[in-house]
Amino acid sequence: MNNWLESLKVILKGAWIGGTMMIPGVSGGTMAIIMGIYDHLLSAVNSLLTNKEKRVESLIFLIKFCIGGGLGILLVARPFSLLLEMFPMPVTWFFLGAVAGGIPMIYKKSGQRLLSFKGIAYVAAGMLVLLVFTFAQNRLTASGGGQITGFAGLFVAGVISSAALILPGISVSYFLLILGLYEPILAAIQTLDILYLLPLGLGVIIGIFAISGILEAWMKRYPACAYLMILGFVLVSLEEINPGIPTGIEIPICIVTCVAGFAFLYWMSTKED
Repeated sequence: MNNWLESLKVILKGAWIGGTMMIPGVSGGTMAIIMGIYDHLLSAVNSLLTNKEKRVESLIFLIKFCIGGGLGILLVARPFSLLLEMFPMPVTWFFLGAVAGGIPMIYKKSGQRLLSFKGIAYVAAGMLVLLVFTFAQNRLTASGGGQITGFAGLFVAGVISSAALILPGISVSYFLLILGLYEPILAAIQTLDILYLLPLGLGVIIGIFAISGILEAWMKRYPACAYLMILGFVLVSLEEINPGIPTGIEIPICIVTCVAGFAFLYWMSTKED
């Protein structure tokens, strides 16, 4: 019974992460940390290559997570997108509150009771890294780069996108929008265009294996630095999600949705494994 419940929890967390990461501005990595599954995901990916004893266990865990993530993309992302189209301000403020709801847990994971000068420097460094990344994205948008096509181009785009997929605070959906791949990928998923999705998928998989090993080693060896820099990522990502100040009747509605998002994700973060 416990195994069944644990499997269901992994699938549901995967569905939430898969569904929400398709919302531009929302980071799948941040959601994975908030849901208490980020460390386990990194460990499972690395165990497939480096730990024979845990290889089968890790594969089963990743299959459960991918089932949930796939269901989230196919079943949850569309309703979220429709709600975002119908009620853009309240829904975006819900996600703003949701991301903010994970901040206390991320700080707790750093192991710091009081924020020292070094801790503030780590947070500032994380903010600076993401600000530079965002600036580069905006320059790429302004340059009006052409559509990425061809097996090699899509493969490289997949490798690059894997960083946005794994690193907290970076929205893979927004990143794909910058690359001009967001709508083509959604169309390819709907039509099951394997020739388009295959090189992207291969690039993402190889990128995930390469990046996750570095991240896991960093987070194990320097947890305070890692989580405080991630906190900096998340603080900057709040501005990326921010839809602006609501007006009129939307003011109380947005306050309610923001508080609801914060409370829900804060509660979920306290239920982590």
